[in-house]
Formats: sequence, C-alpha cells, structure tokens
Amino acid sequence: MKKILLTLAFLVAVSTATADPTQLFNGRDLTGWKVADLFESGKVEVLPDGSVECGFGNPMTGIAYTNTPPRMNYELSLQAVRVQGADFFIALTLPIETNYCTIIIGGWGGSLCGISSVDYMDASENQWSESINLENERWYTLRVRVTPGVLQVFLDETLFTARVEGPPSRFSLRSGSDIDKTGPLGLATYRTKARWRNFTLTPITELGPKDKPMLDE
Repeated sequence: MKKILLTLAFLVAVSTATADPTQLFNGRDLTGWKVADLFESGKVEVLPDGSVECGFGNPMTGIAYTNTPPRMNYELSLQAVRVQGADFFIALTLPIETNYCTIIIGGWGGSLCGISSVDYMDASENQWSESINLENERWYTLRVRVTPGVLQVFLDETLFTARVEGPPSRFSLRSGSDIDKTGPLGLATYRTKARWRNFTLTPITELGPKDKPMLDE
C-alpha cells in the first residue's frame, strides 16, 4: 500500500509540473499571425484541413506571430511537409532570452538541417548542422526546447538532433537574409511550397536532466 501511495504521489507531482500545450494555429484563419513583409513573397492560406500552406517566394515566404512569446523555458512542436521545391520548408525563428536564432530544416539545396546562427556562423558553417535526405510530400515533426543555457532540436526525435550550450549571446539571426521579419517567433520557406500544422507551445515548468548544461552537473 505504501508503494502504491508513493507512486500516486509521484504521478500527481509530475502531472502538476507539466503545463498544457497551446495551439498556435486555430485551424480556421491566421488569427495571431501576420504574413511577413518579405520581398516577392508567395501566398499564405489556411487550408480546409486546418494546415497553413506557405507558397513559393522569391526567395522567401513567411509568417510572424503577433502575440508575445516566452523567451525562456518553453518547447515548440510543429509538423511540416515540403510539398514542392528543393530548399528549406522550415525556418523556425525563435527567441532565446535576449537573442534569437533560426532552426533550418532542408536548406542549402534541400538537405541541410541546422541552426542559424551560432557564434555568428550560419547553419552551413557551424558544427551543429547535418545533411539529411528529406523527402517531399512527407510530414516531419520538429521539436525545440529552450532552457537556461541549453537549446535542443529534434527532427522526428532522432533523424536530426542538435544541442547547443551557452549564453544567449551565442545566438543570432543570419545577417542580410530578412529572416528577422518573421520574428520574434515565426516560420518561413525558401523558394518552396510547404504546409505546417499542429504548431504548439508548451511552457517548461520543471527542468529535466538534459535541459541543464552539462557543466552544471
């Protein structure tokens, strides 16, 4: 009986420490978002199935969140598919306390996944990038966690992962790209048609072991 009570107490503690996710797309329209002011951007619309379709831009099309996002201790999750094209179908710009960065999926010819920028090096230059064979018309799930001193990225959990430790000053947006127009939280594509759905924001109320810098352990 004592063991059962301890187990129940543990489950209650875990449940109260886990916040519910907030859906960032309402499935009907772009309420809470605006089309980013990008040069020769494509059409953005909400489809009958509730997904957001971002059309071809010359070079980019994107959207920016109009509400105030958190800057620390949060997780973003998003499903995305590259419908047509051969470049990035996710450029997720997000805040990291005082700074920003962009998670790139499928850039530089269609396969590069990484972070722009770390130590002022973009995703094609820094050590946290990887070339992945990404298929058109296949849905992928991107998950990003931002905690003090740690940024974690997961594409389909294990297909591509990255972990960067350090202060917010390590992160910046790629200069000359206009990606800042999708900030403070936003999405973009590059000469590519994509669809996005199930975009959620979850506050992190309790840090797990991997949410903390290894140097602190």
